[in-house]
Amino acid sequence: MKTGRRVLITGGCGFIGAALCRYLIDETDARVVNLDKLTYAANPASLADIESDPRYRFVRGDIGDRALVSGLLAEERIDAVMHLAAESHVDRSIDAAGDFIETNIVGTYALLEAARAHFSDLSADDRGRFRFLHVSTDEVYGSLGAEGYFTETTAYDPSSPYSASKAASDHLASAWCRTYGLPVVITNCSNNYGPRQFPEKLIPLITLNALEGRELPVYGKGENVRDWLYVEDHARGLWAALQHGQIGEKYNFGGSAERRNIDVVGTICDILDQLSPATAPRRDLIRFVTDRPGHDMRYAIDAGRAHDVLGWKPLQSFESGLEATVRWYLSNEGWWRPLREGVYAGSRLGLSSRK
Repeated sequence: MKTGRRVLITGGCGFIGAALCRYLIDETDARVVNLDKLTYAANPASLADIESDPRYRFVRGDIGDRALVSGLLAEERIDAVMHLAAESHVDRSIDAAGDFIETNIVGTYALLEAARAHFSDLSADDRGRFRFLHVSTDEVYGSLGAEGYFTETTAYDPSSPYSASKAASDHLASAWCRTYGLPVVITNCSNNYGPRQFPEKLIPLITLNALEGRELPVYGKGENVRDWLYVEDHARGLWAALQHGQIGEKYNFGGSAERRNIDVVGTICDILDQLSPATAPRRDLIRFVTDRPGHDMRYAIDAGRAHDVLGWKPLQSFESGLEATVRWYLSNEGWWRPLREGVYAGSRLGLSSRK
């Protein structure tokens, strides 16, 4: 797709950000500038395939550094910001909420202000082309009952420090659009999964624990339901939202793949038993543990608007995507082993409220 876009991606060494960077380099002619602070969950190794591409540039830095961001916007003549940089793990937000406030709220404010100043300096034609895509989560909507779906008009009702900080950042982005005329588009997505996801998240954590014969912790009774979206499908959706989304509007992305956590865990065990047999069924490793505080019961996305307006739909089914993901972890120990040994070994987080 020929667009000539010059895109600043924040958080491009994270799970979704890296998938987006790879997609833009592989499938478009966009110039990609990746700004990432390289906190614990960022992994430049996820971008090894594109790091030498002349259309890709990595800059280590903080979205809260106004001088750095302003300089990049001007130097690279950026005409689109895709804002993914965020602290994103619920359990960590329970233990250290301040990090989430600083990055997700204060950092987003600083980025919006830098983008607003850059936007005001553009020519009329360039202002018409500029977009600020703010990427968020379905967790801002809170919890659903047994029926119904989140839509773009669902009221916000966040339950955790993480989701509250993302809700605040969504409101900031919307306000900067309404008050200052910054051309903002907002997206909210369901749970992402796929290769190269940091191993604190459910699917890689269970996959790697099961592979190593360790206990498989499942919160409560495992009845909590999530809608799962393959990360490469999400990357395509984000680009579609940037290209075709209406200014000031929101678009929800989901995989139409609701699953109970216990069923996801069991399916991973079955896939591993088939691909890498062990001496006993890996389902025997499942252990139910005390639920985390404020654990939402069910998320489910109505992605009809993204389908109708953006022409987007997920290409990967949950079954095919999950097997592809497990196979990737089996074949790429060199990617995940340093993380397990040096950054996150799989211990339980989110327990500070119980002390």
